[in-house]
Amino acid sequence: MTLPDRKPQVNGDTGTTEDSVLHLEHGDIHVCQDGPRSAPALLLIHGSATSSRSWNALVPLLTASHHVIQIDLPGHGRSAEPVGRGYGTSEQARTLGTALDRLRVKHVIAVGHSSGGYAATALAEQRPDLVTALTLINTGPSMDAFIAPGPITLDPTQWPPTDEQIRRFASTGFRAGYPVPQELVDELRGMTYHAVTAAMQASTAYLNQRALPNRLTTLGKPLQVIFGDQDRRWRPSSAADYRVVPDAQVELLPGAGHTPIVEEPLRTAALLLAFTGNHTA
Repeated sequence: MTLPDRKPQVNGDTGTTEDSVLHLEHGDIHVCQDGPRSAPALLLIHGSATSSRSWNALVPLLTASHHVIQIDLPGHGRSAEPVGRGYGTSEQARTLGTALDRLRVKHVIAVGHSSGGYAATALAEQRPDLVTALTLINTGPSMDAFIAPGPITLDPTQWPPTDEQIRRFASTGFRAGYPVPQELVDELRGMTYHAVTAAMQASTAYLNQRALPNRLTTLGKPLQVIFGDQDRRWRPSSAADYRVVPDAQVELLPGAGHTPIVEEPLRTAALLLAFTGNHTA
C-alpha cells in the first residue's frame, strides 16, 4: 500500500499546490496549500508519529470547494523540532495559530485525525475567532476509551527502528489486515525518539487534564465526529461519548479502522464535505 503523491492541480482562482516553509520563532514549519485561496479554508491536522502526507488521498477530494491547508506539526514530517518549546498540545496549537496568521487565514474549519483532534480542539480554545467548526476523525474522547497496546514498543537504544518494527508498532493504526503504507513507515523512522514519545505523552496529558467532550461542550462550536467502527486504538463505541456536545454530528464508518483518511478516503470525504457545506464562514 502506498500513499498517492501530491500533484499540482489548478482549482478556480488559484494556481497550484504550494509547498512552503514558515520560519517561526521556535522552528521552521512546513505547510502545503491546495485549492482556491478564496474558498473556505480547511485546516488538516495529522496525528502523532506521522505527517501531513497522511492526508494525501483525501486532499484531491476537497480542493474543488475548499482552500486546504496541511501543516506538519513540530518535529513531524518536514517541520523542525521545536526550539525552546515542548510538544504539549497547547504549544502545538499556538504554532498552528501563528502559522495561519502568517498565511493571512482569518477563519478555518479545523479537521484533526487521531491526536490531531486534540491540537484542533486546543486551537479552538485559544483562538475561537479563528476556528469556526471542528471535525474529529477517530479522536479518542478520554483515556477510558483507550485500547491498551500489546507488548510491542520502540527501543530508544535501537533507534531508528527497522521497517518491520515500525509496522508492528503502527499496525493497530489501521483495520486488521490493512498494510501500513511505506511512506508512513519512512515518516516515523525519520523522527527522533524524543519527538515520537513526547508527542504521544502530550496527548495523554491533554486528555487526562480534561476529557474532550467536556472541552467541546464549553467551546460551543459546531462539531462533527467521524469514527471507523473497526478502530483498534480507541473503543469505537466511545464515539457516542461526543453526543453530550449539543448538536454534535457523530458518524460511524463501517469497516474502517483508526485511519479512515487512508483506508476509506472517498467515504470520509463525503461525510466531511456534507458537514463543511453547512458550516463555512
